[in-house]
Amino acid sequence: MSAADPRTPPPQAPSPAPPAVEGEASRGIGSVRMFESLADVGYRWYLLSMLGQMASLNMQQLVRGFLVFELTGSYAALGTMFLFNSVPGLLFSVAGGVVADRVRQKKRVVQIGQLLNGGNALVLALLLMFDVLTFGHLLVAAVVHGTVMSMMMPARQAMLPEVIGHARLTNAVALNAAGMNAMRLLAPSAGGFLIAAFGPHWVYFGITGLYIYASALLTLVPAHSATADEQGRAERGGGLSDLVAGFRYIAGDPVLRQLLMVAVLFAVLSMPFLFLLPGFVASVLDAGPQQLGLLMTLTGVGSLLGSMAVATLPAHGRGRIFLLSGVLLGVALIAFSISTTFWVTAAIMFVVGIGDAGRQSLSMVLVQVYVQDAYRGRVMSVYMMQRSFATLGTFFVGIAASMVGIQWAIGTISAALVVAALLLLLFVPRLRNLD
Repeated sequence: MSAADPRTPPPQAPSPAPPAVEGEASRGIGSVRMFESLADVGYRWYLLSMLGQMASLNMQQLVRGFLVFELTGSYAALGTMFLFNSVPGLLFSVAGGVVADRVRQKKRVVQIGQLLNGGNALVLALLLMFDVLTFGHLLVAAVVHGTVMSMMMPARQAMLPEVIGHARLTNAVALNAAGMNAMRLLAPSAGGFLIAAFGPHWVYFGITGLYIYASALLTLVPAHSATADEQGRAERGGGLSDLVAGFRYIAGDPVLRQLLMVAVLFAVLSMPFLFLLPGFVASVLDAGPQQLGLLMTLTGVGSLLGSMAVATLPAHGRGRIFLLSGVLLGVALIAFSISTTFWVTAAIMFVVGIGDAGRQSLSMVLVQVYVQDAYRGRVMSVYMMQRSFATLGTFFVGIAASMVGIQWAIGTISAALVVAALLLLLFVPRLRNLD
């Protein structure tokens, strides 16, 4: 490819794993190479730890939304809770990226964060058990959780190439996404069952145990790999200068700049439906926590299949598939907003999961492939801010839902997603042609 080819990363950010190399690492569906990253023992421990963390995150998302709506019956309250959860991510995520780029043992940052989140969940479990939990307690816990996640997640994402290397990075990212979606499949059902059978406090006790499990397994992951860019590490200064250098790098790289902007846009227009799902299930579908868990599980099934398909993709046309996934997701969410029948909604949620898998997995793959090692933590911290922006957007969608109804609120932003994805597909060739 020539230097002018939009698929070629800019000179200051050469692709650490050229698409042509990665394509050899993941061939057609049915090939054993779909699971080739599992041959690396360090990656296996990393993946198992991640599964524990994502199980706790999905269970927490379900039980927290259920409790807020049960305590208040308000979409505005749901939106407020997610606002409190998102603000720390906007404030501290880039600081987490600087930490990730500076420390050699990124897993220590992740372990500390997991234990802090476990302690946060334990406090909520005890408050529930003694029947003293209030909406205010949930808001405080959301702030704590958002702060810890913003400091921890850039390190978790940045350590992946150090664990697996670059040749199998696309496969490892896709398997990671498949694992996360498997937890979206299993954890909400488990959470819904625990709420219905034993009460929400047992969900939080389970979350505590899962965080401890995730932290313990990371002990078995190699602390550091020689694939890290030591030259880039030596060139960095400290504190504010690192932060400024990271933003300058992103601003000077048109591929990463567009990828990050579109990832945030797609998240803001698609993720609020998931955060507001407990209220939608209760008020539109007239269903309870078990049905809520089933809907989240069906979304997980679709996401799991979509992620496994991404794991087999060759390194060609991934930008186009990413944008088409945005179109599919938006269309499915429009259908979701219209449906008032539980089983119709259940079928739609499966399609939503497939589209969401393409959005998440391919945006993550493309960012990881096109970023330079020395800036990986800071770039991933900006990438991870998409969730904070999405939860911030949920606050405004929740307010809108209180005024015009949840179906109109979700349907409007879903239509905006379809329009945005189509415009990008038609008029932004640099993004469309990414391999």
